[in-house]
Amino acid sequence: MPQKRKSRGRSKGGKGRSGKVQCSQCGAQIPRDKAKRVTVYKSLVDSGIAKELQSQGAIFARARASRWFCVSCSIHRGIRKVRSKASRKGR
Repeated sequence: MPQKRKSRGRSKGGKGRSGKVQCSQCGAQIPRDKAKRVTVYKSLVDSGIAKELQSQGAIFARARASRWFCVSCSIHRGIRKVRSKASRKGR
């Protein structure tokens, strides 16, 4: 059977079995190396106050929120694009 992608859609390599994560959109259980991760940094301080304090030279901590998406949800949300046959195979 022909392969659609060189990596078979995973970043596993020769590591064996990988853990599963839950898709943030649809809730599907998918392998961690196949899932698409989106990391968003959110400020812990209100934006109005942050501008004033930044002008005075203050530095703020940011909260990191990682969300995992399955392939179909990431394409639907525009996180990943559908690629042509040639661009899928080559690196």
